[in-house]
Amino acid sequence: MNAAGSGPVRAEHEEAEREELARLLPAPAERDVPSAPYLHHKDRLMQHIDDDQNRTSAPARKVRRRLLRPALLMPAAALALAGALVVTFTGGGTSGDTTARPRETATVLLDRIAGTAAKSDVKPVRQDQFVYVKSLTAGAEMKEDGSSRLEPLHEREIWKSQQVKRITKTGEMREGGGYAPVHELGGSPAGIDRPTYQWLASLPTDPDALLEELYRMTEPDDGQEKAQAVFDQIGYLLGESVMPPENAAALYKAAAKIPGVTRHEDAVDAAGRHGVGIARVDKRAWTATEWVFDRDSLAYLGVRSYRTKDVGAGRKGDVLEETAVLKRGIVDAYRERPGSAAK
Repeated sequence: MNAAGSGPVRAEHEEAEREELARLLPAPAERDVPSAPYLHHKDRLMQHIDDDQNRTSAPARKVRRRLLRPALLMPAAALALAGALVVTFTGGGTSGDTTARPRETATVLLDRIAGTAAKSDVKPVRQDQFVYVKSLTAGAEMKEDGSSRLEPLHEREIWKSQQVKRITKTGEMREGGGYAPVHELGGSPAGIDRPTYQWLASLPTDPDALLEELYRMTEPDDGQEKAQAVFDQIGYLLGESVMPPENAAALYKAAAKIPGVTRHEDAVDAAGRHGVGIARVDKRAWTATEWVFDRDSLAYLGVRSYRTKDVGAGRKGDVLEETAVLKRGIVDAYRERPGSAAK
């Protein structure tokens, strides 16, 4: 069951009760475009324009939150993918109790995913190494009238530095056929927006304590529910990071305590793989974020976001972003891929 009691989680329950009472009153006029999704996708579009203009020296960008957004970009691939070292990083181990069961609640499913993650075999990652992720991704271009156009799916590779100290070059990306460095203006230390193995290992492994810490560290976008921001942040941490098994398990258990988290029986990732979904709807922005898991292994497959209500010219069901993780691993150099030498 979702946690109740004190702190931010209790506040979310009280907020849900206020929203229920508010539904009895006349509905306020709607904005043509929810501010958070619009600004988010506008920022993403401008990043693509800048990348096209200068492929060899990418502009500063903030890589944060969901795997969804290449940011988002952006939290492992299916067991059958050869060479995908991270199958065990976010729920791909074998515990003897992995197959998703019809009609089980989101809480029960997340608890079993956590149990699988806790039994995975993850070796510590050194600071001189890099997390490598290959994915299929697409984002929507947002228009002023609220409509959106989903760009074609394309392949993306990213190498993420595991240095804990403040650094300006935090990674490297290959997208659209060219390589580009990922920079942070002024530098960025390891933390919530740049999660390294060592930083993730420092987080609490008690789900309640971890959830309190995530509420403290996470800032919602304008117009976004706090609980949604935390749910998305957990997805980002699980999506393109590597962490000790006990930390991955704690994140899944913490997600189960967020109000409004539900299970979807049939979910599809960007690569067309069907699985079971864990989702949450933001009733302020009227969008949903859905994580997709393999039905048999409970391995993390990908994430997608979509509209849950007609807003302006935007229509319920419009996909705003989607990503399917194809391969992930640890390498020793930029442009090196698991099982191959650097190029």
